[in-house]
Amino acid sequence: MPPAVNAKHLAKHLFCFGLGYSATVLAQRLLAEGWTVAGTVRSPEPALEALGIQTHLFDSLTSEALAGASHILSSVPPNAEGDPVLPRYQSLIEAARPDWIGYLSTTGVYGDAQGEEVTEDSPLAPTSDRARRRMEAERLWRGLSPSAHLFRLAGIYGPGSSVLDEIRAGKAKRIDKPGQIFSRIHVEDIAQVVRASMRRPNPGRIYNVCDDNPAPPAEVVAHGCTLLGVEPPPLVPFAQAQLSPMAQTFWADNKRVSNHRMKQELGLTLLYPSYHEGLAQCKTAAP
Repeated sequence: MPPAVNAKHLAKHLFCFGLGYSATVLAQRLLAEGWTVAGTVRSPEPALEALGIQTHLFDSLTSEALAGASHILSSVPPNAEGDPVLPRYQSLIEAARPDWIGYLSTTGVYGDAQGEEVTEDSPLAPTSDRARRRMEAERLWRGLSPSAHLFRLAGIYGPGSSVLDEIRAGKAKRIDKPGQIFSRIHVEDIAQVVRASMRRPNPGRIYNVCDDNPAPPAEVVAHGCTLLGVEPPPLVPFAQAQLSPMAQTFWADNKRVSNHRMKQELGLTLLYPSYHEGLAQCKTAAP
């Protein structure tokens, strides 16, 4: 049963730990609906203030910053020591008594399924230290009262942060690794999913957040080149791709991510059900 709405929270107010790419898109959507939005930054961000977002330095947060927050979201990834938010600010979060709490995680917690489908009920078997820290951060956020909603995000893309930008910069590669697929999600659909959860709270619930079309990365690069009217780069065998250590951890996992629960329980239709629609939007949108 959804938690009772706190009377002091009749005015909607989101506080976000970490105003990164995805959180800022959500913030803009909520501001347009008349919400108050605030959140943490590592250093002053005049551009966010200009949007109407109240910013607070992460290292000097006070209880006053969270006062009145009806909804709290964390998009801060773990560092080498783990989740940086709860060990420092859990008491402030619980004292705020929000109506809704969310945590943006990653589908990396499932590890490698060798191309098979994973659902929210699949076992967690992370293959990298980064993903193992995510799994531990999820455990901490689910331990809150009320516990957080977890959003396991697939590969995020959107205006200013897509394969189109890599192609324009001459950095795109078409890597050939037979059978390899990735799931992805447009940043506007992340905002839509989180907003839908706010309307239908279910503390502790986990949602995979991805589109309907897991696909080989080389296929996505080729389509992006077609949109931009340029020749695609040549296929490079995976063994010769010279990937960075971080990129290698992404390629170590191969899975199809199910979004059935997300669509069924939250009652939404994706704005960009595949990279075809999503990249078309990225081509025309200002970053």
